[in-house]
Amino acid sequence: MKILVVGGGPAGRIAAIEAAQIGEEVTLFEKEYLGGKCLNHGCMVTSGLNDVARFIKDSQKFNEMNITTKIDDINFQNLSKGIKNIIAKIRRVEEAETKDAGVEILNNTVEIINQKNKEVIVNDETYQFDKLIMATGSRGYIPPIKGSENAKTYTDVLEFKDVPEKLIIVGSGVIAAEYAGVFSALGSKVHVLCRNSFLRVLEEDVKKYVIKKLLDEVEIHENLKVNEIKQNGLTSDKGFMHGDVLLATGMTPNSEILNGIVDIGNNGEVLVNQRMETSARDIYAAGDLVGGVGTTPVARMEGVVAARNACGIITEADYRFIPNSMSLYYDITFFNQNSTVVDTNIIEGSIPGFAGPGAFWRVLDRNTGFTKVKVNQESGEIRDVTSISPSARTSMAYISKMMRDDYKTYDFDDFMETHPSTDPLYKLMRFFARYG
Repeated sequence: MKILVVGGGPAGRIAAIEAAQIGEEVTLFEKEYLGGKCLNHGCMVTSGLNDVARFIKDSQKFNEMNITTKIDDINFQNLSKGIKNIIAKIRRVEEAETKDAGVEILNNTVEIINQKNKEVIVNDETYQFDKLIMATGSRGYIPPIKGSENAKTYTDVLEFKDVPEKLIIVGSGVIAAEYAGVFSALGSKVHVLCRNSFLRVLEEDVKKYVIKKLLDEVEIHENLKVNEIKQNGLTSDKGFMHGDVLLATGMTPNSEILNGIVDIGNNGEVLVNQRMETSARDIYAAGDLVGGVGTTPVARMEGVVAARNACGIITEADYRFIPNSMSLYYDITFFNQNSTVVDTNIIEGSIPGFAGPGAFWRVLDRNTGFTKVKVNQESGEIRDVTSISPSARTSMAYISKMMRDDYKTYDFDDFMETHPSTDPLYKLMRFFARYG
């Protein structure tokens, strides 16, 4: 069977590998680079920047305590060059891995999809398919603001010649918060302008901790309308603000090529069922293209599900207990069930982080992190979890797996942690195990 995959990001690449390993003939079309937005412009770029930002914050702390006597200057061009070099190496590894799985990679743009004849057209060449998996990702949403072409987006971040003296970030979500944390640490005077509320994905007490402890040098403006963006700043309800402008206003699915072929939602997302099947027979979609939770692990899961169903192996995507994350000085991870049912048996507990690797020198600042858990007192069911700590990103993945496997609070009664650890999740769980 011939399977064509369009898009080489997390969803498309993993879908291609999965289908090839099952034994099908797979061709992957990618117009630019393998790895998609995550590797080339998103998660990995943020990781590289944030590593340096944390180093700077730690250097400042040690300098304040007279442990060290020097804070290094930032050469942003060399920082950008280093990140690009590392990303290129990761890309070569991913390309080798994909080819080794038996996938043919073609660096071309698919121009036309002919569903009736089950073919795609690339550079005037026609490629037949039995099954088609679409994973064309997303791009930054450009709001209808006058002069928006004067602003930068996440794809431009590594093109700064120097750390901006003043950076104005338009946006209110995770991406806005991450870049605010990075550039504030690197030395920019950062303002975040939110049309509504900042970080609405977080509960109020968690948001308060983030703003007070992790974004303490960032000025956040809520419920503010941006009227015009200029090359040297922008105008808002509060007048003119000078600085470089960065848009972090969400993402838009790259679904235009599928217009008139499959059903598309109000926000441009391709509509699929839990098998990643579109409304068109033998066409599947996955990743940012289908909207939903726009994280790399979810995209990979959807890619695997699409590939298996395309190969005749019935599989459904499981969206329960998906861990979300944010990269600041500490990692912030969280998941919740978003239940609208009032449950009178729900109790909650919160606790500061522990002194340990990555947080020891923040004890005197009372900035060791923050963890919060909600559970059903009677059943032991774990409902919502938020963790802010140097190890939160790793521990939350295992908590998520345990929740999907129906673990309860009492299953943590004999939990054995690794010491020293900065994440008090296990302590809260053991408390609830005894409390219930």
